[in-house]
Amino acid sequence: MDLYEYQARDLFEKHGVPVLGGVVAEDPAAAKAGAEKLGTPVVVVKAQVKTGGRGKAGGVKIAKSPEEAEQKASEILGMDIKGHTVHRVMIAAGADIAEEYYFSLLLDRANRNYLAMCSVEGGMEIEQLAVERPEALARVAVDPNVGIDQAKAEEIVAAAKFDAETGAKVAPVLVKLWDAYREEDATLVEVNPLVKTGDGEIVALDGKITLDDNAQFRQEGHSELVDVASEDPLETKAKSLDLNYVKLDGEVGIIGNGAGLVMSTLDVVAYAGEKHGVKPANFLDIGGGASAEVMANGLDVILGDEQVSAVFVNVFGGITACDAVANGIVGALKKLGDAATKPLVVRLDGNNVEEGRSILADFAHPLVTQADTMDGGAAKVAELAAAGK
Repeated sequence: MDLYEYQARDLFEKHGVPVLGGVVAEDPAAAKAGAEKLGTPVVVVKAQVKTGGRGKAGGVKIAKSPEEAEQKASEILGMDIKGHTVHRVMIAAGADIAEEYYFSLLLDRANRNYLAMCSVEGGMEIEQLAVERPEALARVAVDPNVGIDQAKAEEIVAAAKFDAETGAKVAPVLVKLWDAYREEDATLVEVNPLVKTGDGEIVALDGKITLDDNAQFRQEGHSELVDVASEDPLETKAKSLDLNYVKLDGEVGIIGNGAGLVMSTLDVVAYAGEKHGVKPANFLDIGGGASAEVMANGLDVILGDEQVSAVFVNVFGGITACDAVANGIVGALKKLGDAATKPLVVRLDGNNVEEGRSILADFAHPLVTQADTMDGGAAKVAELAAAGK
C-alpha cells in the first residue's frame, strides 16, 4: 500500500525523523485555517496524490499568507495529475533550504536483502540522475539482520560523498529512517529531498512510503491509512474476499488459476481482441488450490464490472480439479440468477477435465460456451465482448 505524503510525514514524525509541520485540508477554507495554524511566513500547498510529477503539473505552490494558501488550494483541489484527482492538499511549513539530498531504502528481492540509495544531489527525479550521472548515486547493500545502525549509516554517507560535518548530521537521520522502515513493515522508504536548512538542520521535506500488505496482520493501525474513497470498489470487494484481482480498462473479464496462466491469458485475449476492438478488463488469479466458493466469488466480482461484456474462464486443473471449477461456475450463476447477463467462455483442461465439461454441459446455461483451446476461447470471448459493447 502506497501512502500519501502527509501519511508518510506522520509516520516519520512517529519514529523521530525530523520533519516540518503539516496540516491536511480538503477545501480552500481549511487550507487557510491550516496556514494560520502553522504560523510560518511561507507555506507550501502540496497536492496529495499517489504519483510523482506534482510540481511539474502545478500541484505544488508557494503561499506567503493564509489568504494566498486558500487561493492556491482552490487552484490545486480538483486537478488531474497523471490520472489522479486531487481531493486534499497538505499545507506544509516553509523551509530555508540550503542543500537538497536524496535517500531511499527498498527491498532488493533479487539479492535477498535491502538496498540503500543516497546522493548529495537531491530534489530532482532520481531516475534521471541514475541515468545521466549514475556515479552520483551511491548504492549500499543492507543486511536485513543488522539494518542501518550508526556504522552502516556512516558507510552510506561516505559512499554518497557527504562532507564530514554534514555526514555526521545525516547519519543519525538514516538510522531513524531505518527504524520507520523496520517498525512499519515497509518495502520502500524514500526522502526526496532530504534537506539541510540555513541553520544547518537536517529535515525530511518530502517522503514516500510503501507498506507491505502481507504484514497487516501485525500492523493493526495500517488499516486506518487506507483511502477507501479513492479505491476502486471492485478491488476493495475482491480484497475482502482474498482474491488476487487487478482492474484494467477493457471489456473481457478474465479468471485463471495461477499467475503465469492468467498473464498468458491476458496476452492471448489482447491479441484476439485487436480484431474486435476489445481488451482485457482485469487480472484475476484464483490460485492453484482454489475451491468452488472462490470461483463463485471471482465471477461475482467480475460480473459486477459494468465495463465487462464477456468473461473468459481459463483453468488448467491441477490442485484445483476441473469439476470443482465447473461446480463453482454453476454455483455462481445460480446465486446471481437473473443478474447474470454476460456470456462466459470456459476452457477447462487437466485434472478431471471430462467431469468438469460434463457438469457444464448438463447445466446447459444459455450464457456458457465451452472452448477446447486457449486460443479458441480467446477468439470466441473477444467476439462476444465486441457484440455486447
